[in-house]
Amino acid sequence: MICARCHHFAAAPGATLCHRCLGDPPGPVPAFGGTPGRWLRSPVGLGWAAAVLLGAVVVADLFAVWADFLQYGATGAPADGETGAAAFRRADRADELLGLAAGAQAVSLVACAVVYLCWFQRVRANAQVFDPLGHRKSPGWAIGGWFVPVVNLWYPRRITLDIWDASSPRGTTRSHTLVNTWWALWLGSLFADRAAAAGHGDDAAGAAQVHDGALRMILSDSLDIAAAVLAILLVLRLTRMQHEKAMAGAAPAGH
Repeated sequence: MICARCHHFAAAPGATLCHRCLGDPPGPVPAFGGTPGRWLRSPVGLGWAAAVLLGAVVVADLFAVWADFLQYGATGAPADGETGAAAFRRADRADELLGLAAGAQAVSLVACAVVYLCWFQRVRANAQVFDPLGHRKSPGWAIGGWFVPVVNLWYPRRITLDIWDASSPRGTTRSHTLVNTWWALWLGSLFADRAAAAGHGDDAAGAAQVHDGALRMILSDSLDIAAAVLAILLVLRLTRMQHEKAMAGAAPAGH
């Protein structure tokens, strides 16, 4: 646990404050020197909140996939030449569910994005304390990198890798497979979503086009589910890495 007062050193065993804040005599106190003015802050609370909200995104996406399948089935009949009141009622029902799913996805995504970015900024700041010289992007890009066009295709991944390396135990290098796989799925879901949205434009007025568009939405939402699941694993893993490194009291690189 991080010291409740200074948020800089690991708390003394059985206490909420570090040895310095307790006034203990100098000794082998685990310290993080790092960059002046930067302090360690626990990412555990934000990490769990981000993981829970990512889970909400997964639930909303699962609901959307179900609605996508309903639309695919409902539009398949008229697309093959079958008509009738029942077929149109199925299509209307599928449209209503798709509207509900879109609302649930929007709400869960916005809530998740806010908390996730707070967590991401926290772990980026902690990583600066762990390893002041191990970052290729300035701290401001931890937030801005997600919103600036073009660079948002690789800056967040680069920053995440730097945080991952800085948070790893001294003298070890952990695999980047989780980060790289998560990012590949995240990019895939973004491009699939744009392709699916384009399929629901003015040129998709016919039942056959809507039928095909439902398949694209199923792919898009499925990729988003996979990316969100890996994001949960990433958040929990990185949060645990930083907590364990803070508790170990290892000095940052360069000391």
